[in-house]
Amino acid sequence: MAEDDVETPDAPAGPGDASHKTARDPSTGPNGPLRQFLLHLLTVQCRCCRARQGAVLQVDGERGSHVVALHSPGADEGITSWLDRCAASADSVFAAGTAAIVSIDGDPQVNAIAVPLRLVGQPRLLAALLMRTADKASLEATRQLVELTTGLVAMTHQHLAQHGKDGTAQKLHKAMEALAAINRQNRFTGVAMSLCNEMAAQWKCERVSLGFLKGRYVRVKAMSHTEHFSRKMRLVQDIEAAQEECLDQDGEIVYPANEEATYVHRAAGELANQHGPTAILSLPLRHEGRPEAVVTLERPAHRPFAADEIETIRVTCDLCGPRLMNLHYYDRWFGARMAGHLRRALATIVGAQYTWAKLTAVLVFAVVLFLLLAKGWYRVKAPFVLEAVSQYKVAAPFNGFIKDVGVEIGDAISTGQTALAQLDTAELRLQLAAAQAEQAGYLKQADAAMRDRKTAEAQIAQANADKAQAEIDLLTHRINQATILSPVTGILVTGDLKRQIGAPVETGQILFEVAPLDALRAELHVPEDEIFDVVVGQEGKLATATYPGDRIPFVVERINPAAEVVNNRNVFKVRVQLLETRPWMRPGMEGVAKVTIDKRPYASIWTRKVVNWVRMKLWI
Repeated sequence: MAEDDVETPDAPAGPGDASHKTARDPSTGPNGPLRQFLLHLLTVQCRCCRARQGAVLQVDGERGSHVVALHSPGADEGITSWLDRCAASADSVFAAGTAAIVSIDGDPQVNAIAVPLRLVGQPRLLAALLMRTADKASLEATRQLVELTTGLVAMTHQHLAQHGKDGTAQKLHKAMEALAAINRQNRFTGVAMSLCNEMAAQWKCERVSLGFLKGRYVRVKAMSHTEHFSRKMRLVQDIEAAQEECLDQDGEIVYPANEEATYVHRAAGELANQHGPTAILSLPLRHEGRPEAVVTLERPAHRPFAADEIETIRVTCDLCGPRLMNLHYYDRWFGARMAGHLRRALATIVGAQYTWAKLTAVLVFAVVLFLLLAKGWYRVKAPFVLEAVSQYKVAAPFNGFIKDVGVEIGDAISTGQTALAQLDTAELRLQLAAAQAEQAGYLKQADAAMRDRKTAEAQIAQANADKAQAEIDLLTHRINQATILSPVTGILVTGDLKRQIGAPVETGQILFEVAPLDALRAELHVPEDEIFDVVVGQEGKLATATYPGDRIPFVVERINPAAEVVNNRNVFKVRVQLLETRPWMRPGMEGVAKVTIDKRPYASIWTRKVVNWVRMKLWI
């Protein structure tokens, strides 16, 4: 049946079941050879049974029905009406499983014969023939005849499916023959020649060439029925150009190409015109997803490569490619293999893939290299306390009572000006008055004895007067010392006596301690695991908690040889001399000091404590 027998224009719907509207859509249902067979079958059935019209419907249940094949040699009127009626009876026909006679619009002269078609892997198909007769015997005979002919549909469908399987098997057979041919060889040259010769024989090619990527260019490694060839030959150069064209596009190149082709085939065209005319097919061989080789097939121009042949050749290349790539890589001397390994590694490193992984690896490598090679100053960190180099103690000048206290701890003291405290002098003044009175009495006695020319008595009285004068001088001195002054300029570090006013003191009792501000030093508490890195003469800097941004230089002056427990830790006290001082510095200030030891790699500096801890735990 010709294509014009398939009629698709819609006709007005006639009476029938509204839920079964038949659409005419030739794009649905079976395609290809099976569809053509159904068209021819309808034509034959209509002629044999003298049917007015015939159709094959695809019944999709809720989606309705579609016409997949139609034979209507006469007028188109009433087609939709009787097809809708047949579609409405489809469920009962499929349930019965046999052909059925369907009445159309209650007219005894118009009937349809509906036959279910059951095909594996296909939707439900219903064949229907429109008959213009009321003879029941004639309708029954036609029904039986149609039911017999529908068996051809299942047979044809099975034949087409088997034919497709046979075609696939034939393709695999050719590919397996090529694979078996190359597996009989153990060296790359033999495998390449076997593949080219086998492909030339299988597809009747004049020449089959195999080229591999070397650097940025393709080099021909084997050519069918040719043992020796030179790269200087124009033919070889044109083949390599066509193969590079295929490799660059990473796709199959067919020449002559159809009008819809989007690939570039200039080099293939030059090869065909210069050494032909020939039909050319180039296919890339991939390794790990990258094209690394190309197979080029050439045969006469009047025998271009068909689609099924290209598919078979593609399967052959996919099967033979891995062994070919493996031998091409390993069938080389050791140096070439190592160079290949190195090139692949460098390509992976500098290529465009794995960008984040490479960036991470570079950063990690740079950090490790920096830690191992770069050096920095290793410094021992320790807390410190400022203290005065010397402290002057102020004692009570005589026995007495505290009358007044003029300073507190931390006050600035000036030499001879700041009154630290004052002792009570009332008793001393009474003693002074008594001594003065006694002296006056002795002086009168001495004068009287001198008038009476009693020299001995005068001398005794004068001696007693001198003794009284000495007592007066002593009492006067003590009264002058009652106001206690600082012997040096500095700061009061001890002597909080304001709560002890009126308390008795004894001669020599320490009342105050004054530290001069121009002579301060620091005492470091160095941990025991770092003390052996510190030696006398090393320099460093310290910063107090009050002014952490002001770094004061110092030099190590003395290391205490015995450890002490400070804050439940074993430490060694290290005394350092300050090279600079600040007006705000006071004894007792605390902070952090760092002693500069030497230059070491950063890895050693930052992992020192961890390494020592591990060595202690593992005893290594």
